[in-house]
Amino acid sequence: MSQENRLEKTNRINQLFDFYELLLTEKQQTFLKYYFHDDFSLGEIAAEFEISRQAVYEHIKRAEQVLELYEEKLGLLKKHDRRMQELEKLRGLVNASSMEQDKKTSINEIVDVLGAWE
Repeated sequence: MSQENRLEKTNRINQLFDFYELLLTEKQQTFLKYYFHDDFSLGEIAAEFEISRQAVYEHIKRAEQVLELYEEKLGLLKKHDRRMQELEKLRGLVNASSMEQDKKTSINEIVDVLGAWE
């Protein structure tokens, strides 16, 4: 897997984790945090938990599958991404409009608030 693909995968897993973390088991949460957030190697995680690298790999793979399954069923990340795209379109339309600057500022502040909701 290329460096770019690994980065894309890491970013996707981290985003899915943000949405579905609490639906994972404690062990799945821990292993994903160590591997994807803290950049621990399989060997480092294995040593920490006194299990084999293969066992760590299998736990992580299973957790990734579970995250993808939740996304397939619930679509929270997809909905979030779509909402962010639409808010950016709205911001562009507001900024390109001929309305007064103070109104543009007020609308952009609302867009910022809506974009920060998770």
